[in-house]
Amino acid sequence: MKRHLISAADLTRDDAVLILDTAEEMARVADRPIKKLPTLRGRTVVNLFFEDSTRTRISFEAAAKRLSADVINFSAKGSSVSKGESLKDTALTLEAMGADAVVIRHHDSGAPHRLATSGWIGGSVVNAGDGTHEHPTQALLDAFTMRRRLVGADAGLGKDLSGRRITVVGDILHSRVARSNVHLLTTLGAEVTLVAPPTLVPIGVESWPCEVSYDLDSVLATSDAVMMLRVQRERMNAAFFPTEREYARRYGLDGERMARMPEDAIVMHPGPMNRGMEITAEVADSPRCTAVEQVTNGVSIRMAVLYLLLGGNEPALTTTARTEESK
Repeated sequence: MKRHLISAADLTRDDAVLILDTAEEMARVADRPIKKLPTLRGRTVVNLFFEDSTRTRISFEAAAKRLSADVINFSAKGSSVSKGESLKDTALTLEAMGADAVVIRHHDSGAPHRLATSGWIGGSVVNAGDGTHEHPTQALLDAFTMRRRLVGADAGLGKDLSGRRITVVGDILHSRVARSNVHLLTTLGAEVTLVAPPTLVPIGVESWPCEVSYDLDSVLATSDAVMMLRVQRERMNAAFFPTEREYARRYGLDGERMARMPEDAIVMHPGPMNRGMEITAEVADSPRCTAVEQVTNGVSIRMAVLYLLLGGNEPALTTTARTEESK
């Protein structure tokens, strides 16, 4: 592992498989009576969130605490940032406090890269989502969920997603999740197809390592996983489609469309959902939908990332821990 995790494009196949395999070990910790490892005792992890978040912030906090790290939660609202303090001054403050890792979510694309390369802090930087650019740990937890469902938890160890066909549907234009998933899933050998209205497809998408389709029905029968994305109204300053009803009719996933998917195919959603728009309640609540699993798996993946960045090269679970677990 490199010192920082800024982009899914920075990961090689071996890097990605190492994180997924380490996350499998971390997932075993959740089944133990005491869900803690002493790996990062004495280390300080700062959650630096300039943008609202529930799942990601809580997930990183739970991951760090399960590894016994000290956690500082920093929210831009109610801090000196609201008084005009710059990212540099905030970073220098964190460095003075001895932060070993900074998990940053920022509304500006490129902010985590700036923090990692500026020399302002000496610790590791993890990108928890920057603007419409990337969200690498979300892509990792999505890949982890796919590997577990499509290959198997134990059977998947050491394996990638070669030959799997993944369809990502919805607001590609504003989605950092889509960008990270395209990079990571293709690195892992999967074939990715993006499906969206023409107005929600980014300029330059032809240079991405994926296919693009404007017809959801044409790709469902060959998809191993269909990932539905939320329409991000808060990032829209114009009308990108006629009406919500029209969008749901063309690009929403309902029970009828789900029935056209292969029997073992899964439905994914990074959350939060707009039920009735990109996904119906029938699909969201079905056993084939992995949205809740993805949240659980997110803690394991983020434990793996923090462990590999800060913890060293020893096995994630010690021999003693394995022995105790088997009792």
